[in-house]
Amino acid sequence: MDPISTPIQRFDFDDKVSGQARYCADIRLPGMLYARTLRSDRPRARIRSIAIPDLPPGYCIVDHHDIPHQNVVPIVYKDQPFFAPDRVNYIGEPILLVVGPDKATILQIIDSIQVEYQDLEPILSIAEAEQRQADFICGDHPWFVEYHYSKGNLADAMGRAHFCVEEQFETGYQEQLYLETQAVLAVYEDEQITVYGSIQCPYYIKEALLSALGWPQERIRVVQLPTGGGFGGKEEFPSLPAVHAALAAIKSGRPVQLVYDRQEDIICTTKRHPAVIKYRSYIDGDGTILGRHIEVKTDGGAYAGLSSVVLQRAIFSAGGVYNIENLEVHGRAYATNKVVSGAFRGFGGPQAFFAIEMHMENIARRLGLNPIEFKQRHFLHQGDTSSTGGRLEQEIKLEQMVEELTSMAEGRSQPPVVAQSSDQLTGRGWSFFFHGCGFTGSGEQDIIKSRVRLKRYADGRVQIFVSSTELGQGVLTTLRKIVAQALQIPIDQVIHHYPDTSTAPDSGPTVASRTTMIVGKLLADCCLEMKEHWQEPELDLHRDFQYPAALHWDKVQLEGNAYLEYSWGANLVEVEVDPLTGGVEVTGVWGVYDIGTPIDRRIVQGQIEGGLVQGLAYAGMEVMEVVQGQVQQDNLTKYMIPTAMDFPIIHCRLIEDNPYPGGPFGARGLGELPFIGAAPALALAVQNAIGKRVTKIPVTPEYIMELMQSGDDDQF
Repeated sequence: MDPISTPIQRFDFDDKVSGQARYCADIRLPGMLYARTLRSDRPRARIRSIAIPDLPPGYCIVDHHDIPHQNVVPIVYKDQPFFAPDRVNYIGEPILLVVGPDKATILQIIDSIQVEYQDLEPILSIAEAEQRQADFICGDHPWFVEYHYSKGNLADAMGRAHFCVEEQFETGYQEQLYLETQAVLAVYEDEQITVYGSIQCPYYIKEALLSALGWPQERIRVVQLPTGGGFGGKEEFPSLPAVHAALAAIKSGRPVQLVYDRQEDIICTTKRHPAVIKYRSYIDGDGTILGRHIEVKTDGGAYAGLSSVVLQRAIFSAGGVYNIENLEVHGRAYATNKVVSGAFRGFGGPQAFFAIEMHMENIARRLGLNPIEFKQRHFLHQGDTSSTGGRLEQEIKLEQMVEELTSMAEGRSQPPVVAQSSDQLTGRGWSFFFHGCGFTGSGEQDIIKSRVRLKRYADGRVQIFVSSTELGQGVLTTLRKIVAQALQIPIDQVIHHYPDTSTAPDSGPTVASRTTMIVGKLLADCCLEMKEHWQEPELDLHRDFQYPAALHWDKVQLEGNAYLEYSWGANLVEVEVDPLTGGVEVTGVWGVYDIGTPIDRRIVQGQIEGGLVQGLAYAGMEVMEVVQGQVQQDNLTKYMIPTAMDFPIIHCRLIEDNPYPGGPFGARGLGELPFIGAAPALALAVQNAIGKRVTKIPVTPEYIMELMQSGDDDQF
């Protein structure tokens, strides 16, 4: 029988006395061992030999020889090993585990292991990857994947244009810096391996365990524990530590806990992709953009990971919220000998929207036009087609967002955090943006195939079984509210625990702002069926996702509806810049969002405020440099993140009258949207304050001083 009180059958990890969540690192099991990873300290090298000292009793080594099936992480492209067998491609790549009962002894063993390398010349930038001949790390060319799509007739537009504006923009790394580091616990018992952990996508981990072990599905179980944040950093990466801990538990026959310390976590885990984005916009004599050529390059790091999916979202976002009839868009994700780039809130969208919003403003400035009015002239409207040619069926309320922002900012209820002064340079920046909700194209149907389960017990309680994880974004509340409302029962009669693959079907990963809109809608539909059979004493129902018949997607030509639906947003940011130091004080932040019907307003407010702060920090303070393959900001002293004191009160509103029929009670996706528009708004505010063109983020004081001292006044 399915458990009602707890999703964990063998071990009870909840503190019933205090009510406090117990995270993975808090857990102690009888006979439990610890593990630590020996990692490469070279960006590119062959492993010639590994000298391991004599081990004390009770300690063991786990490496690629202990993998019974496939030493490859099953993501999109199968190129990354769980353990490096004979060569390493980035600093931090796992080589082996040391497992034993005492942490200090494990560290001593790690320090005494000698790895002999044959160094190879690393590739450390996109430019190097393009220049090196016949020395690629991923095959016959320097990129993992490339895409191209087009719309209209760009050649014709070029022939009719009066002039062309060409610009290039760059974005850097960003670290997710979740509060809880990567952490897993593996238990091998009764011929079954169970992995508990701080994870975002349980079925990704199950697939990784199937790949490594080659076991039947029923011998593998994955359970999410209370998780201290993810932001994408616990999407695909936990497959590595999960398999490592599982192999150690199987080899030792004891529970094995693997928890990264902060420095290790920063050095080896995935980051936001750095990007170089180039635009050539062709404009007629009336200031109308006739066509546009866009080139997007991302740095994928040493292995392909999710670079293909991130790149797709970047190229589909690179046109922005603007109706340009003639487009040519190219994208490549390059291979370098650096830490693997991966999932991060926004998934390529923040890079693209920074670039397009800066470019649109700069074109307006060059034409001597008001940037907001210029952008409005090119806004998408209901009935237009997206950059990939998919018809936009729902109403798009960007003009209303402009009105709302103007009203909010001019009628502010509080003064700026820093008083206005003639010694300060002030500026405002506007941004307009969208987020495509759900997997790209027909991925929800072709790849995910989401299924939800809803069970009604004889006592009237209803339990939700889905693989959607709680990462602090409120899914355990949101989905319960949807079911309670759909069934018209009190919310305390709806049970929802952290997911367990032994009871919960695969409803897809907790990514792409899809959980409420897609999983929530499946649950709401399942509730309708349950109501029809409410008189039965017990019910156990499933509901599977069906791709909407009105949509179409050509995954070869990249043509059609790139996403099921879009949520929309607009930001206004106000700054003061100190001309002596280049320091930036954000004095006002406003946002307007169309997310359809909000399911829980407190959760929505938290997502908006958190996303904006994270996006503003991406734009202005989070510096991460990789020098000779080594992450330089590898601790919380060196890598700066914002506090509640760094930004003023955030003012936000929702568009309340535009529900989405395909979402539960009209809801669209939310989680990533607030992040996406923050960076261009801040960068434009700085640009307008100093009168110099900003072409990269983060906009640090050093970069601002460099711009102000350049002496180049012809910036636009």
